[in-house]
Amino acid sequence: MTTTSQRLDLLLGILKETPNDSFVIFAIAKEYENIGNQNEAIQYYEKLYQVDPTYVGLYFHWGKIHEEINDSDKAIEIYSMGIEVASLQKDGHAERELRAAKYNCELLQ
Repeated sequence: MTTTSQRLDLLLGILKETPNDSFVIFAIAKEYENIGNQNEAIQYYEKLYQVDPTYVGLYFHWGKIHEEINDSDKAIEIYSMGIEVASLQKDGHAERELRAAKYNCELLQ
């Protein structure tokens, strides 16, 4: 078993104990991304959005994975949602990062 698989197994076990833990859901999505399973990663990003739409770290990674699967329209929609969340939270760094990602995605359309 690889380290990634061990980490993913551990995180999935933790999620059973704390099914609405935003950080654990995010970490699972990233692990699926790391092993190249974009569909599972997207499902966990969507789960995180349902559980905690204010989790500002979600939007950059969720948008990027949609860019990777050539779904620019969805990526731009996600970046826009993230910009709003970051703005409401007064998180200037995240807002700038999301605006740049959205701009770059729009340029490549």
